[in-house]
Amino acid sequence: MSINERSALSGLISSNLGYPRIGGNREWKKALERFWNGSIDESELHSEMKRLRLKHLSKQQDKGIDLIPVGDFSYYDHMLDTSVMFGLVPERFNYWPAGPVPLSVYFEIARGQKGATASEMTKWLNTNYHYIVPELANAAPVLTENKPLQAYREAKQELGIEGKPVLIGPYSFVALSKGYDRKDLATIVRSFLPLYTRVLSELAAEGVQWVQIDEPVLTTSFPAEDLDIIQEAYETLAQAAPALNIMLQTYFGSLEHYKRLSTLPVQGLGLDFVHDDGENLQHVLQHGFPAGKTLGAGVVDGRNIWRSDLKAVAALLSQLAEQTSAAQLIVQPSCSLLHVPVSLEAEQKLNIELVHALAFADEKLEEIAALTAALGERNPSALAQVEQSADAVARFNSSAARVQTAADMAALLAKEPQSRSVPFAQRRVIQQDKLKLPPLPTTTIGSFPQTAEIRKARLQYRKGEWSAEQYRTFIQQQIKEWIDIQEEIGIDVLVHGEFERTDMVEFFGEKLKGFAFTQNGWVQSYGSRCVKPPIIYGDVLFDQPMTVEETAFAQSLTSRPVKGMLTGPVTILNWSFERNDIPRSQVALQLALALRAEVEALEQAGIGMIQVDEPAIREGLPLKKEQQQAYLDWAVQAFLVTTATVEPATQIHTHMCYSEFQHMIQSISDMDADVISIETSRSHGELIISFEDQVYDKGIGLGVYDIHSPRIPDVAEMLSMIQRALRVLPSDLFWVNPDCGLKTRTKEESIAALRQMVQAAQAARDALAVSN
Repeated sequence: MSINERSALSGLISSNLGYPRIGGNREWKKALERFWNGSIDESELHSEMKRLRLKHLSKQQDKGIDLIPVGDFSYYDHMLDTSVMFGLVPERFNYWPAGPVPLSVYFEIARGQKGATASEMTKWLNTNYHYIVPELANAAPVLTENKPLQAYREAKQELGIEGKPVLIGPYSFVALSKGYDRKDLATIVRSFLPLYTRVLSELAAEGVQWVQIDEPVLTTSFPAEDLDIIQEAYETLAQAAPALNIMLQTYFGSLEHYKRLSTLPVQGLGLDFVHDDGENLQHVLQHGFPAGKTLGAGVVDGRNIWRSDLKAVAALLSQLAEQTSAAQLIVQPSCSLLHVPVSLEAEQKLNIELVHALAFADEKLEEIAALTAALGERNPSALAQVEQSADAVARFNSSAARVQTAADMAALLAKEPQSRSVPFAQRRVIQQDKLKLPPLPTTTIGSFPQTAEIRKARLQYRKGEWSAEQYRTFIQQQIKEWIDIQEEIGIDVLVHGEFERTDMVEFFGEKLKGFAFTQNGWVQSYGSRCVKPPIIYGDVLFDQPMTVEETAFAQSLTSRPVKGMLTGPVTILNWSFERNDIPRSQVALQLALALRAEVEALEQAGIGMIQVDEPAIREGLPLKKEQQQAYLDWAVQAFLVTTATVEPATQIHTHMCYSEFQHMIQSISDMDADVISIETSRSHGELIISFEDQVYDKGIGLGVYDIHSPRIPDVAEMLSMIQRALRVLPSDLFWVNPDCGLKTRTKEESIAALRQMVQAAQAARDALAVSN
């Protein structure tokens, strides 16, 4: 029976928008890394990837999903897949596509090679997933292969699944790319339309019923003048494949310009009814939903791990059906399930009450199937699941961890300092008199390589095979080794290396109250890098010092300053699965007060430099411009609450990476950190342009090399980055550092790159001395 026949009989159908690539045991990550280190060849990699793809498709079929996405699987990133499908290989890689782009070139674009830097990587809208930014400068797009068609054929031939091909829409693809003048956007979109029409025409000729075209930029505050090119694009696609059902899919917020976009010539419109602040529902209620068009109702949260109250969701679906009809409604997640872990099956150690309140990707598919069966078929078992979910959510929300809220935040903060006691200009003099740093001081961002030996030692300690004293001795040996290495290289401000930390968020969550941790709750961050976000389920409270012992030990080994290293409150919030029963701003402030206690403990232990990292502060920025300042206000407040009580002589650092900061430099300044380090090398120094028009009057380091690539740039390349920055930033406030921490690099790569960084800094100092 076809999907359309089933829809006519039972009303509702179910759909998914994307499935986690990594596999239940991170098989995807492990296969990639075996290929990169030469343990398997390309044919073996392809074989393992195909096995995983088919397994994921079969699982969705077994869960009862009707419209199963195909083409969402990737070897690295879906935006990179689209780039190479359209032949967009940057010129520096010296490859001009004449057919499918080789896998070697694909990975070089993502990871760099000896003679060419990797393409820029940045956050996928407001998530912690990173995509490879397409480069459109001098681009002449061509269709090298029809990847969605290949994915559709594989699913049908291997499993008999009538899949729903997924591809990034032309407007979002261009809007999220770089290398062109914004005024030329419409022209660039038009240049891609012949390629999209060919892809869709071939899909239609193959007999594809539905295709999902993702246009997430339509939920941002995009310029109203772009509506004309969006209209033109979809009219062109509709004419090219009139028999094809196009689901125009949006997510992460409410649709901008609903009245006009809802009338585009597509057969379906996918809307997020979870992260839209209720606006999509209001649009539908106020303006109606176009007759004859299918509504993809994103009603199960695809970004967070909490179980749905299916009773409440069923009520929402019933409300939507009144505006459309059951036959026009598809039940689906709010976005791709790429952003949540695979399955709860492995979680044997979590509190059972908490487990019953959670849903990972597989459980979310079950929720979607249950809703569809309960409302569409009135299936008794599914109806029981709806009732059970409502009871489970209600029980958890009334548990002690959720209702014993910390002291009223406003009253508490009214009694606490929220700004430094001395302004930066005065602090700077006090700190330089104490630290006596050279011009263009060098430092690193915090972490050093987490070798197999370190990971093994941590595992032995956690399993009880090592005593606490054995583990402490091992960690101290690692710290001493790298303090010696840093001193020998000539770095001015040192770090202890964070060898005791599994992850910059998980480590702190394990030591604060209000957090829970999964055994296998991994999600993809970038490339093969997976993270295991902690779960903030209750009130966050400080328990005992978390970083003092290792930092104080490192400082005892050297006369050079050692930075204390903390993760900031907004990053911990954004990189966790946070509770959804109180405002995010309140959770951030709870975190800030807990971290303040750690900052004070470090200072009392004699640490005179403390870095409070906020790499994720930009990614949490709402997609709607009108909501952004309120977020920035409480994010800045949380940072200030964390750091406000230190003495003027204590130098506060922070770090941000892999996002665009041009429009929030004032908020960054308002954080009042003495020194901020920001990624700039992977974006090829483009952030520097921002400082030509905007004054930044505090210490700043713009990363001079990209740590996410194994490529080691030479001294001249780093020196060029420093000199370019010094054209717009004062040399007496400028620091030299890598883009980010070195956790993922090898020891050899790290030492070689840091040596060249120090040489570049010295060359820049020499040039300054001559010019002065």
